[in-house]
Amino acid sequence: MTAPQETVRRLGYEDFAGCLALAQDRGWPAEYRAWDLLFAFGEVYGIDDPGGGLAAVIGLARYGDRLANLGGLLVAHRHGRRGLGGLLMRYATERAGTASVWLTATEYGRQMYEGLGFRATGTCTRYAGHLRPDDQPGRWSREAEPSDLPEIVALDAEVFGARRTEVVAYLFAAAEQIRLVGGPAGVRGFAGVWRGIDGPVVGPVIAEDADTAVALLSGLAPAIKGPVRIDLYGHRPKLRAWLEEHGLREAGGTTVMVHGDDPPGDRARLFAPVTRAIG
Repeated sequence: MTAPQETVRRLGYEDFAGCLALAQDRGWPAEYRAWDLLFAFGEVYGIDDPGGGLAAVIGLARYGDRLANLGGLLVAHRHGRRGLGGLLMRYATERAGTASVWLTATEYGRQMYEGLGFRATGTCTRYAGHLRPDDQPGRWSREAEPSDLPEIVALDAEVFGARRTEVVAYLFAAAEQIRLVGGPAGVRGFAGVWRGIDGPVVGPVIAEDADTAVALLSGLAPAIKGPVRIDLYGHRPKLRAWLEEHGLREAGGTTVMVHGDDPPGDRARLFAPVTRAIG
């Protein structure tokens, strides 16, 4: 087996299928929508395999000069333990050029990230299963309309800590449903559900408190068919209890890690990301 040349290049849409194939090689779902978001609004870097295809890839989503998100780091089984993951991580972190870089790490990758200067700041827990609706679903939320988009974008920027108008607009167009909770001062929270390769995915969930997050998920539940998944940032005991009462169970977890400054925004109101790679 020929070792890949350690030359990193920016990938284009012509490499899209290669990223999906690499994900499948590592036992990950070939998540079309998540990779489409990375190619559309981020930068994807990779190392070519001399035998064809890709040896390793990583995604970088940069939001101005304050914040960037890393995700989608994959190294082909046949090229494991050759330092390609660390090479791409260093490259992408330097390329970001932002005050803060964050990611979610599996236990397998956490030691490598710590060696690169990342520190643990929290947890991200995946829940999955068939979501059972409440007896009186959606009492406090309503389906979002196009006229709500400016307020949703503004709330997302306030909570996430960076304006990502294009990402939110993409989600608004691609989601099966977006729901919001309003109030006298405007939108207090919103959540979306979109179709992943293996079923519906809930994200993001941005809410002023756990009760608002529950109201949003309660409103989404009747429209969700089949098994669903959601990634929860933080401990979130009330929301975890609600999910478990309505049919979801823990399905793995990762550690939220940061390089540089603490992320901007109000992460207490960020209950779930769009995707872990995009934030």
